[in-house]
Amino acid sequence: MNKAFINTMTQSFISLTESAQQRILILDGAMGTMIQRYSLSEQDYRGDAFKEWHCDVKGNNDLLAITQPDIIAAIHAEYFAAGADIIETNTFNATTIAMADYDMQTIAKEINLVAAQLARKVADEFTAKTPDKPRYVAGVLGPTNRTASISPDVNDPAKRNVTFDQLVEAYVESTEALLEGGVDLILIETVFDTLNAKAAAFAVQQVFDARGDEVPVMISGTITDASGRTLSGQTAEAFYYSLRHIKPFSFGLNCALGPDLLRQYVAEIAQISECLVSAHPNAGLPNEFGEYDMEPDEMAAHIAEWASSGLVNIVGGCCGSTPEHIRAIADVVQGVTPRALPTIDVKMRLSGLEPFVH
Repeated sequence: MNKAFINTMTQSFISLTESAQQRILILDGAMGTMIQRYSLSEQDYRGDAFKEWHCDVKGNNDLLAITQPDIIAAIHAEYFAAGADIIETNTFNATTIAMADYDMQTIAKEINLVAAQLARKVADEFTAKTPDKPRYVAGVLGPTNRTASISPDVNDPAKRNVTFDQLVEAYVESTEALLEGGVDLILIETVFDTLNAKAAAFAVQQVFDARGDEVPVMISGTITDASGRTLSGQTAEAFYYSLRHIKPFSFGLNCALGPDLLRQYVAEIAQISECLVSAHPNAGLPNEFGEYDMEPDEMAAHIAEWASSGLVNIVGGCCGSTPEHIRAIADVVQGVTPRALPTIDVKMRLSGLEPFVH
């Protein structure tokens, strides 16, 4: 391992920690929402590199890091210009498992590498312009389109369409490429199945051990509806206890709900989390056309209340959010003191679907 590279990673971690102590950090907004604005065609998705690909690839947004890099770089730049401290790599589905939908398993690693390099380049350009406000890149590991703890067949509860080991193998490959591309953090996000997240965390630690260095890890789960649970059935508190052992840099929630409905669950995490708390909600709930109607000012008003209540350290947006939303959020949290880490009593904290504290 190159010592200079390890030192760079260490300095990045120190810089990120110092930034988080000084202010509420701003995460970027939705990538897919921004890509939709370009109204790309099948040929746009294919580009020259995949002009003759044997199946349709429109909708494979992660592929655009290779076929339309200028568009992805421009979206990253828009979010930085809006006030983001951290941008996410365009790799939400860039695992061999999810890429199987397009028969592109063999290029998953390349997508992660190129996407990370793209984001790194844009981040470095903005940091060079304002050295007092360093910019960071979070390498995204999405949940995949499989679930390790729920049967896809209602008639066969024991059936699974993916194994823990298969998930680990896919996440190891993606993590290696993201780190090679120069990310500052790893973000395991939109977790709907805790077992998938455990596989991702296990894979990430395997890669860290093999490399002999580490970067901070963010974890962000998804409360799917008003039940207050993930898709695999855990409450927010139980979800936290299931993954606190990896000592994440931050723990939080994103997607599925708007800030109005997500608040109570963010507050729940804020009370028990020994690390930073992140949240990037949707811009409201989708309407009958699948579009998101919450305006930037309305979304920012909710986030302002979260910040003033001491709930968050990192905030951004998920589905439906745009640079306009991120700019409004950045404006309202500017100067607000980040959430202080609480004093947590030493107790045994276990979890199934529900938390058990003794």
